[in-house]
Amino acid sequence: MGVSVPTGLDLLLVNPASREQVYQSLGEELAAIEPPVWAGLMATFARLRGQSVEVLDAEAEGLNPQAVAEAVVERKPRLTAVVVYGHQPSASTQNMTAAGRTCRAIRARAPEAKTALVGGHAAALPERTLREEEVDFVCTGEGPWTLVELVEAIRGGTGAYGSVRGLLYRDGNGLVATPPAPLVGRLDEEMPGVAWDLLPMERYRAHNWHCLGGLPRQPYASLYTTLGCPYHCTFCCIQAPFKSGEQAMGLPPSANSYRRWSPEQVLADVDHLVAAYGVRNIKFADEMFVLHPSHVDAICDGLIVRRHDLNLWAYARVDTVRDGWPEKLRAAGFRWLAFGIEAASERVRGDVRKGFGQDAVFRTLERVRAAGINVIANYIFGLPEDDLDTMKATLDLALELNCEFANFYCAMAYPGSPLHATAVEQAWPLPENWSGYSQHAVDTLPLPTRHVPASTVLRFRDQAFQAYFGAPSYRDLVSRKFGSAAVDHLTEMASHKLRRRFAP
Repeated sequence: MGVSVPTGLDLLLVNPASREQVYQSLGEELAAIEPPVWAGLMATFARLRGQSVEVLDAEAEGLNPQAVAEAVVERKPRLTAVVVYGHQPSASTQNMTAAGRTCRAIRARAPEAKTALVGGHAAALPERTLREEEVDFVCTGEGPWTLVELVEAIRGGTGAYGSVRGLLYRDGNGLVATPPAPLVGRLDEEMPGVAWDLLPMERYRAHNWHCLGGLPRQPYASLYTTLGCPYHCTFCCIQAPFKSGEQAMGLPPSANSYRRWSPEQVLADVDHLVAAYGVRNIKFADEMFVLHPSHVDAICDGLIVRRHDLNLWAYARVDTVRDGWPEKLRAAGFRWLAFGIEAASERVRGDVRKGFGQDAVFRTLERVRAAGINVIANYIFGLPEDDLDTMKATLDLALELNCEFANFYCAMAYPGSPLHATAVEQAWPLPENWSGYSQHAVDTLPLPTRHVPASTVLRFRDQAFQAYFGAPSYRDLVSRKFGSAAVDHLTEMASHKLRRRFAP
């Protein structure tokens, strides 16, 4: 093969396809197809600096790694960046298997192409990522500054990458790490929203539960109104891509950055989605949207005035929902809020720094549901202090709360989380493959607790899922709120038995 010379495209951002691997049969019709928000944000950032950018969403387009490699050959970008950010922080690691295959396919088909990996997983384990993957560069932070500086360095043609901040690359037999890049500070000016025009907007679809009751799942979009989270739950890796940038900005290691787009920018983004693409189903993907009063109030007030008739959902905590907010959120179009209940035992929650009282769970959910907002409750089995009794108590709590939907997870030591550091230090068994960090994968391997093995945790989780969605009280609730067709849909959903390697 002759050497390809880049002609016009500076940066190709690739979202690798991993839905089938991550979700098994659930990925065909039940799982959401999410827009790659981070790829879209980085495209905006690069465009504002005069660079030409395209986004290749292999997930939405159904492209395998070989098809992505052919696209790289056709487009001849100066830099191809495989973006390994997910729909939530944990999704970065579980997408690494697909990302690695994509990088290998590009290397095999276009060995001269310059490639980079960027995302939470790469930032959490940069040296391991560069040593293991067929890629030229790894971004050690959140990525936007590093990618635009790397494109400029490649344009220069000298191979001098030492001035590119937040970069890890090979030099002979060694690795070179440059000083960290700062976080994007002025979000409105420097990264004002997603480059929606570069995405196949007609292909995205909402979660099945988001549209219970017969609402069409397409069109759909997700967006951030904030970046980061001020809380310190030890099982969460949300801050992994931000830590080096926080260091560059002089923040202490114990501080978590939390940045916000202005309400005006958020509302402009929503207006554009509604007007240009007819979107009504929207996920506010912030790790914690229902938090800052002036931010939440201004966005809700703006949405209420617009009367877009939206079907919104967002994340909240049981201790962040202020008086009057449920009613305001519902008037603004929020039909669902997601709460991390995690566990019934305060001892188990406290051990992972998820501190709130049991009474607060009941009070907050009652207020939210009284305002007409549906609740999706998230529970985790297998946190370090869990045993069979505490896991059963968590299932009993879920059945008692009887929320409109529930997610049941196993505790995972996601790279970049304090729990992962503990697991490595204690030599706890971890998944052999990155796909094993997916909650729904065949090879998923959760953590053991201090009291029960991983196989027990996984078996309990799968049994709890069937118990919840088969409970007569839950089916009655769904029938009353969403109709008999919704009951049939959830019955079909629960019929998909996940294959598991480690929980016979």
